[in-house]
Amino acid sequence: MPGPCNLKKKKKQQAKREKKSLLQRTDDYKEEGPSPPPVYEPVTESDRPNDPCPDYDHDELLPATPNIYDPGTGPRIRSAREFLSSYFAQPPSLNDPLCAEFAHEEILQMLCTVLPEESAIILWYNKSRAKGRVCPSCRRLYNLGDVLPDLIQDSSKCSLEPRSSSLAREQFISGLCSPLCFVMASFNHPGAIKATWGRVAEEMDDVTWDLLNGPGVGVGDEGLGLLLKMTRLDDLGLAQLCLPDVDIAI
Repeated sequence: MPGPCNLKKKKKQQAKREKKSLLQRTDDYKEEGPSPPPVYEPVTESDRPNDPCPDYDHDELLPATPNIYDPGTGPRIRSAREFLSSYFAQPPSLNDPLCAEFAHEEILQMLCTVLPEESAIILWYNKSRAKGRVCPSCRRLYNLGDVLPDLIQDSSKCSLEPRSSSLAREQFISGLCSPLCFVMASFNHPGAIKATWGRVAEEMDDVTWDLLNGPGVGVGDEGLGLLLKMTRLDDLGLAQLCLPDVDIAI
């Protein structure tokens, strides 16, 4: 029959067995030591999985630069070709006989043979629209009759440019929107600026034509000087320009 002494003896024996087991596990851990760090094999290109998200050119994801922008003095265009096919371009004024004549695609092709493409498109647009204009110099977009902000003033203090009769005529003739743009277009022929401003061929004397037909000061103007001279004539002088064998000064 078990008594108190037997119970104490059993508890001591169980405690010894547990202590012995714990010491044995500790010794096993010391013998084994810490496990070495894992070794990773280098990944070759052939081992790489197909990337479901390939790299993109970030420039292609950026929105395109708007063709029409406003620096504070009125909307302007960057590309004449892009503007021509946009919603903002007015259709040719086919009810106006002169505009209808210039609206033919062949006229644009002829202009492109004597002027840089951008200048040729702007001139063709201006001559085939009754009211719509793009300034050949600053590329400001406007309509005949608009009172435009002054180009040389601070945009935060922008005031409307006084509208003289000569300015209105020049806008109709060449599309040049301001006196500043006219000076820029006629920079190669400074002696003819005053006598050409707001005038057509019938209102200009031979001295002025001689100055315009001269070599000028030799400053590159992207065809603005030639455009200025062409617009003095009703037919833009295309017959003479496209037939160089005909010796007729424009």
